[in-house]
Amino acid sequence: MDLGRVESIHLAAAAEAPMRSTDEAVALAGVGLEGDRYAERKGTFSAKPKPSRQVTLIEAEAIEALERELGMVLAPGETRRNLVTRGVALNHLVGREFTVGEARLRGHELCEPCADLARMTGKPQILPGLIHRGGLRAEIVEGGLIRVGDPVRA
Repeated sequence: MDLGRVESIHLAAAAEAPMRSTDEAVALAGVGLEGDRYAERKGTFSAKPKPSRQVTLIEAEAIEALERELGMVLAPGETRRNLVTRGVALNHLVGREFTVGEARLRGHELCEPCADLARMTGKPQILPGLIHRGGLRAEIVEGGLIRVGDPVRA
């Protein structure tokens, strides 16, 4: 069953490096997205690897809510999440497996906003604005290609 779609994909080469948008990414099982900081072990938390740090997702609707509720305009990549989805209730995927394009993921935990995100965006109000809607941390169970426009399926 289609839950929604991938609206955009973002990767960063190293911790705190700018996120770059791409039309597709290769999900590597047990590793991360090829070319992203966590797959390359160059992320802020790479010294403490966990399956939940392989890929992050956020709802486009949450980004739009920041503008509507707080007047805060963010480009999708500014959230520092890898995949921006539309039409997917990501909080409901904690503890569940789902597919994104050709990849199979397992939702591990909510991706709550942190002080690093507030500092890097220069927008401290992002913290309360994204509590419980900052996205999902997920493990890549089975790798494959993920493209903008791909379905997210239960």
